[in-house]
Amino acid sequence: MSHTAIILGAGIGGIATANELRRRCSRDDRIIVVDRTATHVFAPSLLWVAVGTRRPDQIQRPVRRLLHPGIEFVEGTVEHIDPSARAVTINGKRLVGDALVIALGAELMPETIPRLSRIGHNFYTLVGAQRLREDLDIFEGGDVVVLTVDPMYKCPAAPYEAALLIDDYLRKRGVRTQSTITIIAAEAAPMGVAGPAVSDAVKGMLADRRIAYTPNTRVVSVDPTARLLAFSDGTSASFDLLAFVPPHRAPEAVADSELGGDTGWIPVDRATLETKFDSVYAIGDIATIPLSIGKPLPKAGVFADAQAHVVASNIAALWNQQSPTATFDGHGACFLEVGRGRAALGSGNFYGEPRPVVALKPPSFLLHFAKVIFERRWLKRPPFG
Repeated sequence: MSHTAIILGAGIGGIATANELRRRCSRDDRIIVVDRTATHVFAPSLLWVAVGTRRPDQIQRPVRRLLHPGIEFVEGTVEHIDPSARAVTINGKRLVGDALVIALGAELMPETIPRLSRIGHNFYTLVGAQRLREDLDIFEGGDVVVLTVDPMYKCPAAPYEAALLIDDYLRKRGVRTQSTITIIAAEAAPMGVAGPAVSDAVKGMLADRRIAYTPNTRVVSVDPTARLLAFSDGTSASFDLLAFVPPHRAPEAVADSELGGDTGWIPVDRATLETKFDSVYAIGDIATIPLSIGKPLPKAGVFADAQAHVVASNIAALWNQQSPTATFDGHGACFLEVGRGRAALGSGNFYGEPRPVVALKPPSFLLHFAKVIFERRWLKRPPFG
């Protein structure tokens, strides 16, 4: 008897799930991937676009090129999710599966702060990264601000990576001495979920490069004319160049379904990624997994990739009338690009008790090269390679 798996989202988690399922399942089993765009952008490389070490075409691929043969791709908008029936509505058409995997990620909501996008650069998008590069190319000095609007966002290293890479780029252009760089963060510490040792190490990197850091500061409004940020504590900051991490929210189709929790994100079993509905899973940024320290598991592609293999393995086992045994153990790693051809690496067990056990390897050329290799392997994705 054949089966059908429907995978919503063609990001890292969705593509990895589909390819692993195709490898493990019968050719008679259908695997359908749904995404609203037919082009995959490799998000970990967006900051390289922002500082000119990648062109946009180098970090994009057609989704179909990244999927193994025998996987169906549907380009369309997810309008409704019925988890009890394992059914979805895509552009008015209803699809029903034997397994449903939600890998829709997080939606970016810069409009939460009016006029923010008008004057700042959202480097979590390809367009924003490109525009940041254009402004950096003509920047002749002044005040650079890297801003996080909310304390929770995907890729916790990104704003710190952005500041370090901007510092490196301005040094190469010879305008760093005429510039200040400040990170104004809504969160209490850099990469706080990794623990105080990692936070302190990142603070040290910033201090070494004369990058100021202001934590626990929430922006409430932007004045594009005066180039002024106003904060909830009554303070303000001026800028000449602004790069920001926008607020995130769960996609509307998820928030409106029975899957979304109080915050809109999908609660899952931390080991199997299964939701409260049988054979319905959520992985990556859309899933929420509380940790022992009271914070959720960070939203990062490395976790989505690992979770995808667990989910695919267990779905295939069920379809092959075997016992599902794969579990996600909370281990993960995150590169932190610092410029000068070097990168640091934070890695460890985020399921550690009584708190995550994570360490930061200092920056090196080897770690930067490791990220380059990861990028190349992902964007090639040879069939069954």
